[in-house]
Amino acid sequence: MAPARPGARAWFVLGVLCFVYVLNFLDRQLLSILAKPIQDDLQITDGQIGLITGLYFALFYCTISIPVGWLADRTNRVKLVAVACGLWSAATIACGVSSSYPQLVVARMAVGVGEAGGVPPSYAIISDYFGPGTRGTALGLFNLGPAIGQMLGVAFGASIAAAYDWRSAFVAVGAVGVATAILVFFTLREPPRGGLDQAAIAADTTPREGFWATCAMFFARPVLRLTALAGGATQFVTYALLNFATLFLMREKGMTLQQVALWYALVIGIAGGGGIFLAGRLADWLVPKTKRAYAWLPAASLTLAVPFYIGFVWAPTWQASILFLSVPMFLNYFYLSPSVALVQEEVKPHQRVLSGALLLLVMNLIGLGLGPTYLGAASDWLKAISPDHSLQLALYTLVPFYVLAVVLFLFLGRALGREETAAKEVFA
Repeated sequence: MAPARPGARAWFVLGVLCFVYVLNFLDRQLLSILAKPIQDDLQITDGQIGLITGLYFALFYCTISIPVGWLADRTNRVKLVAVACGLWSAATIACGVSSSYPQLVVARMAVGVGEAGGVPPSYAIISDYFGPGTRGTALGLFNLGPAIGQMLGVAFGASIAAAYDWRSAFVAVGAVGVATAILVFFTLREPPRGGLDQAAIAADTTPREGFWATCAMFFARPVLRLTALAGGATQFVTYALLNFATLFLMREKGMTLQQVALWYALVIGIAGGGGIFLAGRLADWLVPKTKRAYAWLPAASLTLAVPFYIGFVWAPTWQASILFLSVPMFLNYFYLSPSVALVQEEVKPHQRVLSGALLLLVMNLIGLGLGPTYLGAASDWLKAISPDHSLQLALYTLVPFYVLAVVLFLFLGRALGREETAAKEVFA
C-alpha cells in the first residue's frame, strides 16, 4: 500500500523545525566559523579551539540529551523544543559578550545544554507527522538544517564579523533564535505518538518500557549499536573538518573572511545540503528493496569521498582546495538521514525520542567530543615539525577514520542482512 501523503500542517511543522535546526547548528558552528578572529582577539591555541568546539561542548550536549529525551517521551515535545531553542539562543548572546576564554567556555557549555533539547524531540515529532515510506525524505529535509546553518553562519557570520566584529555576529544570531523560540511555542501542535504506525496499536496495549529498559534495548541490539558507532566514526571526521576548515582555509590557504563568506558558504550549502537531501530520497527508494541500503549508502559515499578529501588538504591554492572540498562535503553526510530513519523505524513509537537521543549521544561523544579535540591537539603537537603547516598535517591523519567508518557501515549492512534473512524464515 502506498504511504499516506502528508498534509499542509505536516509540511509547516517540518519547515519550522528545520529552521530551528538551522539555528541550532548555526549557533553551534559559529565559533568554529569565526575561529580566526576569536583566536586573534583572545589569544588562544588550536588545542583550546578544539576543546571548546569539541569536548567541552559535547560533554554537556550529550549528557543532558539523555534525560531530556526520556522527559520528551513523556511530556509535550513541542514545548520542550521551544524552551530549548530559547535557552541556547540566550547562551549564544552570552558567547558574544565574553571577554576571556573561561567566560567563553561557560557560555559555550550553556549552548550545549540548550541544544540537547532540540534535535531528538524534533526527530520524533516529524516521525509522527510523516508515516513510513515518507520519513526518509522528511528527515532528509530536516537534516538540511546543519548544511543551511553552516552556510548561513559562514555567509552572515563572516560578513558581520568582517564589517563589525565577531561579537556582533553572536548577538545577532542569538536574538533571531529567541524570536524563533516564541514562534514554536505558540504555533506548533503536539501530534499523537505513533499515530501513523501500524505497530502503534500493539505498543499502546503493552506496558511502556522504562528509561533503563530502553537504554538496555538500544545497546543490546546489534543494528542500533552499529548504527551509532558507524555514525560516530563518520562524525569524528565531519566535525573535526567543520570545526577547523575555515581556520585552515584562512591561515594556511590565504582566504579572507569575505572570500570565506561567499565561496565556503556556497560549498556548505549546495554540496552539503544536496548530499543530505539526496541520501534521504535514495533511502526511501532503496530500503523497500533491502534494508541493507541504510548501511550501503554511507559506506559507498565515504569510500568515494576519501581521494577528494586528500586533494582538499593537499591543494596549493584556496581555489583548488575549495573545489576538491565540494565533493566530500556532498558525500560525507550520506550517513545522517539513513541512520536517523533506521533508528526511528526500529524502535516503538514511545521510545523514539530517547532512542534518538542515545543515537546522538554515541555519535556526538565520539564525533563532536573527540574529533575537533583530537585535531586541535594534533595541530599543536605537529607545530614542532611544521610550524606553518601543522593543521594541514593534522588533517591528513583523519583519513584512517574514514576507513574505520566504512568498515563499521559494512558490519551494519551484514547485521541488517541477518535480520532480513531471519524475518523471511519466520514468515516462510
